[in-house]
Amino acid sequence: MDINITHKFKKNTQRGSFGVTLLSLFLAMAGWQLTVYFTELPAFILPSPADVGTRFARTLVDGSLLRHSIVTLGEVLLGLLTGTAAATVLGYLLAKSRLFERILAPYLVASQAVPVVAIAPLLVIWFGPGIFSKILICALIVFFPVLVNTVVGVRAVPSALRDLMRSLRATRWQILRYLEIPAALPVFLGGLRIGAALSVIGAVVGEFVGADKGLGFLINVGRGQYDTALVFVAIFALVMLALALYGIVAWLENYLLKWQAWRRQ
Repeated sequence: MDINITHKFKKNTQRGSFGVTLLSLFLAMAGWQLTVYFTELPAFILPSPADVGTRFARTLVDGSLLRHSIVTLGEVLLGLLTGTAAATVLGYLLAKSRLFERILAPYLVASQAVPVVAIAPLLVIWFGPGIFSKILICALIVFFPVLVNTVVGVRAVPSALRDLMRSLRATRWQILRYLEIPAALPVFLGGLRIGAALSVIGAVVGEFVGADKGLGFLINVGRGQYDTALVFVAIFALVMLALALYGIVAWLENYLLKWQAWRRQ
């Protein structure tokens, strides 16, 4: 009986959240339209929602939006995977070795003091305007938040549980698989959610610097032609891409951390 009540409450909460989201979108569109109407700004400065919708339909029909979105999505996914893999391995090593952390920590912190947008031109010059430089820029943005959360998650494992595993003569692999990974997973996935949202920024920054395809390139084209509606279309596509990646990681988090929900019941 209690389970049914809880399930109904969750469904009602989800419906209420969806309704609030739709209402906020409607109010945002209405405010946007009213701003265009009362300010009488020209379309190349602030297009109306109808103009953006028309431009969106045109880019869908001619296939340009899908083509450029696929390019950016490929860069984002490869950069996210590369940055996450490197950050996870290095973060685990840093968490397990204080000496290793003392050696690399100053360089890691210093690397974050330099904005990626400042070194993106150098990376494009060194590695060319192809997809590799975009993947590298994307991986650099993803790297630090995932690294920090990996270190925090591994170090948050209770020492009493480690001692218990050692008393049971568990191997290092068994400790990693059955203790450290499950215990660090909530914190790690929190960093991955941040990285998934930031990964889109990395790909676009690289496309701004030098590219002939991708959503960043589409924004540059719209800006150069004073086609502001096209710029809005590309921006909305980037927002949807970031939300989709964030939602996938959030779903993955709920799926992998079901045991936490069962423990709370």
